[in-house]
Amino acid sequence: MWGMAAGLAIGLLARLLWTWAVPLRGFLEGVSREALDPFGQIFLRLLFFIVVPLVFASLTLGVLQLGSLERLGPLAGKTFLVFGFNMAVGVAIGLAVMNTVRPGKRLAPETKRELIAQYGAQAQAAEAKAEERPRLTFRQLVEMLMPRNLLRAVVDFQILPLIVFALLVGAAGSQIGERRRESLQEAMAIIAEVSTRIVRFAMLLAPYAVGAMMCSLVIRVGADILRALLLFVACVLGGIALHLFGTMAALVKLVARRRPAEFFKAVRAVLVTAFSTSSSSATLPTTIAVTQENLGVRTGTAGFVLPLGATMNMSGTALYEGCVILFIAQAFDVNLSLWNQITLLVFTVLSAVAVAGIPGASIPVMIGLCRGFGIPPEGIALILGVDRLLDMARTTLNVGADMVTACIVDRWMLASEASRPGLSPG
Repeated sequence: MWGMAAGLAIGLLARLLWTWAVPLRGFLEGVSREALDPFGQIFLRLLFFIVVPLVFASLTLGVLQLGSLERLGPLAGKTFLVFGFNMAVGVAIGLAVMNTVRPGKRLAPETKRELIAQYGAQAQAAEAKAEERPRLTFRQLVEMLMPRNLLRAVVDFQILPLIVFALLVGAAGSQIGERRRESLQEAMAIIAEVSTRIVRFAMLLAPYAVGAMMCSLVIRVGADILRALLLFVACVLGGIALHLFGTMAALVKLVARRRPAEFFKAVRAVLVTAFSTSSSSATLPTTIAVTQENLGVRTGTAGFVLPLGATMNMSGTALYEGCVILFIAQAFDVNLSLWNQITLLVFTVLSAVAVAGIPGASIPVMIGLCRGFGIPPEGIALILGVDRLLDMARTTLNVGADMVTACIVDRWMLASEASRPGLSPG
């Protein structure tokens, strides 16, 4: 957190030099591109290195530790129930804030023209990318979850096929002989433990890497775009803060039966990592380690819930998508009725599930939603300048909601196992 604060302060100072000393702009841009970004990438790559082995080992171990496939159904059902609730509430909060403040209506016409002129090329590139996205049919769903070549999918960092394969290995492993099942479980536990130790290596770099990435971001983004879209940024950040420290804190207290202050203190390293990396997938190794060690969630529950959450439980992304669609609609005077906004809530939740856990992955999805509701898709240019900053904030909410879900599901599973005689908690 101190590293992030230092990076922000140095970045603001560098941005002042950018404004006042024009000859230094090339030097500052070079420092950002050639020094700060690569140093931050060392930290990120260490985390990305272990995402695949950790997801596979954690999910397989989680299923194996259930002991019986009969317990997989209740675990999955409870997990997806909380996922859906988190995302639906997130979208509802975002739409409520946007309808109350209506920042799109307050955007000056000249500001809108400037933003479209400045980010129009990026918007067109994003539209072209959105055109490449196939419509989600049953055939496409099968290809997405079970591709012909699993290794190629893993190389392309597609996590969903890996999750399906890990669940299959865990399910098959739970039905083999006890001695072999214990050997498989021990092997998965070793992989998970080694991966967790690599996370600790990465976290030694975290204060410096987080500061470097924050400084680089501030140098590139600057304050002009923030001033132009200040009301929109405030609405999104306010909605995210309300959901994270309001809804999530209430769930922690009322359902998980934990003290919210202690919970957020225990997970602060994860939230800072999520904010700085803008990637649920990159944060996943830290999320698993902290959830098990600091929150005391059982390995089986954490290993099942958190990898799924990093791929499917996108509360912050769903909230942000709803805010963006409504902001663009307001800016272009497209009125969405109450029924349209309810439909938007449903589609936003469903589309957020399909968003990859990497920076900027939601932009093509939002373009598709704009088209579906008759909103000019080129309006996405209005928010591209602040998307990176808001990506950091919504990733923080995504990851926070994953950890809250793990605590809730773990408590429910413990209560369920305690109520069934002869069944020992895993």
